[in-house]
Amino acid sequence: MTTDTPLYLRVAEELRARIESGELTPGTRLPSVAELIQEYGGSNSVASRAYKLLVDDGLVVSRHGAGHYVRSTDSPELLVRQHRRRSEDSPFAQGAAEQGAVGTWRHESTTDRASEAVAARLAIAAGDAVMHTSYVYLADDKPVQLAESWEPLALTGQSLIALPEVGPYAGVGVAARMRVLGIEVGDPVERVRARQATRQEAQALGMTPPGPVLAVERTYYDQATGRPVESADVVMRGDRWVSVYGQVPGGV
Repeated sequence: MTTDTPLYLRVAEELRARIESGELTPGTRLPSVAELIQEYGGSNSVASRAYKLLVDDGLVVSRHGAGHYVRSTDSPELLVRQHRRRSEDSPFAQGAAEQGAVGTWRHESTTDRASEAVAARLAIAAGDAVMHTSYVYLADDKPVQLAESWEPLALTGQSLIALPEVGPYAGVGVAARMRVLGIEVGDPVERVRARQATRQEAQALGMTPPGPVLAVERTYYDQATGRPVESADVVMRGDRWVSVYGQVPGGV
């Protein structure tokens, strides 16, 4: 590097050297944009371009609203999505708690008309009334998962579970809510694929730049009748989740 080297490259290289030498250890919060400007001079764009370079190189992670951190090579923030029958609590909240994180979520529910795709998944007619709920799931206040859920109002509309996150059964999983109606749903059927996050998903999940996600099309069925009772599109950060199927014999 010389004095003719652009300032953002010099800033990036100094941070890179401190990371690679071990001076800045995995998980360390890096200086804010304002702190970098104070130390090196220049403008916001200098610090932002330096961090973008380090993020693109895989050395740094950007957390929306929380700053920049040294990336860990062994993914200490990895969350395990375990496929097993859970208690009455929210599967997300329980799973996060088992891994030492606090699981919370934001939600918005509205009545809607089923599109042809949603109607096919719920075995109802296009245009039938559904409850549509949008979720942003957070682990320790950091967004890690999104979901769009649909339930036929012909099934839930006259019950206490019509609004998934309001009332005496708010905050529990689909299985526990459907049990209020005398329906046992068992394990959901899921179709899982990996793809690149859309721009909107990346923004909601704090992914800069947009990266891979696990996209899950999930449907719960009434075990007695085979009727679909809830279907959802779940999107999980590919750098935060590993999905585990099956169980070791004996529960080990």
